[in-house]
Amino acid sequence: MSIPTTAYDHRKSTARLRFLGPDGNPLAHETVRVRQVRHAFLFGCGGFDAVEYAGGNLDGTPLAEDKAAFLRDRLEKTFRLNNFATLPFYWGRFEPTEGAPDTRRLLAAARYFQQRGVVTKGHPLCWHTVCADWLMAYDNRTILQKQLARIHRDVEAFQGLIDMWDVINEVVIMPVFDKYDNAVTRLCTELGRLGVVREVFAAARDASPGATLLINDFNLSPQYERLIEECLDSGVSIDVIGLQTHQHQGYMGRERVEEILSRFERFHIPLHFTENTLISGDLMPEHIDDLNDWQVSEWPTTPEGEARQAEEVAEMYSILFAHPSVEAITTWDPADGNWLGAPSGFLRKDNSEKPVYHAMMKLIHGDWSTDLTIRANAYGDAALTGFRGDYEAEIRGKTVKFTLDAGENAEPLELKI
Repeated sequence: MSIPTTAYDHRKSTARLRFLGPDGNPLAHETVRVRQVRHAFLFGCGGFDAVEYAGGNLDGTPLAEDKAAFLRDRLEKTFRLNNFATLPFYWGRFEPTEGAPDTRRLLAAARYFQQRGVVTKGHPLCWHTVCADWLMAYDNRTILQKQLARIHRDVEAFQGLIDMWDVINEVVIMPVFDKYDNAVTRLCTELGRLGVVREVFAAARDASPGATLLINDFNLSPQYERLIEECLDSGVSIDVIGLQTHQHQGYMGRERVEEILSRFERFHIPLHFTENTLISGDLMPEHIDDLNDWQVSEWPTTPEGEARQAEEVAEMYSILFAHPSVEAITTWDPADGNWLGAPSGFLRKDNSEKPVYHAMMKLIHGDWSTDLTIRANAYGDAALTGFRGDYEAEIRGKTVKFTLDAGENAEPLELKI
């Protein structure tokens, strides 16, 4: 599949740079290398390994050296490619005992990413699955109070480290979910989908007015569209629409990707493909309705599957990167053998790099990145057109940092060495 390079022009900006010496005078006729070091677009994956690597064991003891080295290698490879990480806040695991949340380790993970310039998102604040079992001892009114208190506590505790949240996850199915009883489905059955969404979004917005708040779902049918319409009509402040695309049963293909985009772009709200999965082994059988029902002892990656995965991921990312409504793409598992044991990562279980890793490195840090040499005029000025993000300019052996963003400014951006 080939997408013309002009399809990505909306990802670029043009700026006039003015290079100045230490004395403030223009550096005339200087040759400058300008290199993008970080994208404005969010290329992401699950960052769960950082919880253990940065935070240590749950009991507070440090990791064994070999485990720490293994996780360090995985994280370094993963975030050499990506600039965006999702961190786990599943309530039942984050706070298995009421009043004893795993805040320390999650803070360590969030700091780890912040120090490396990686944007983080918390996932999720409200979900019927992996819910806290201890909530079941309370009535619905108390459950709601505790859910909202949990949102305030965690959003406020991580403010400045995590300022993006999946506020509510998979709400379309929530009131009719019947695999097992849980507190959030009880709440949703009483208050309705819209009632719960309004409550949890209001709490998250109150806790952090400037945060980016997402609604997220795997059900991409018209039911999700109607729910979004109802939310917006009732004043729910949704900043981003999250779209899950776990494709364990095979790549949905270009036509389906574009059909999804055409339906959700009409809201004029940024779209994040929050949980994307394309596997490099045998496909899950088509008759499986709930992906969680497919339980196998081994699900190996294969050479043929790895070639297929690289081609399919490159195509899907290219389509999404070309669409102006899309602001982020997250491949869920950084390495094979995580959710459902699937060969779904860009790395194998032993951290070796799969073909998809190299294919995406070429696209993200090659074709979709800016690295060029420009020459200043007599006034020290030079024009730059490049992909939006953070840059370094090398001149006279010095490095100057700047950001190329979407704003238009008639005045030159002054860069002093």
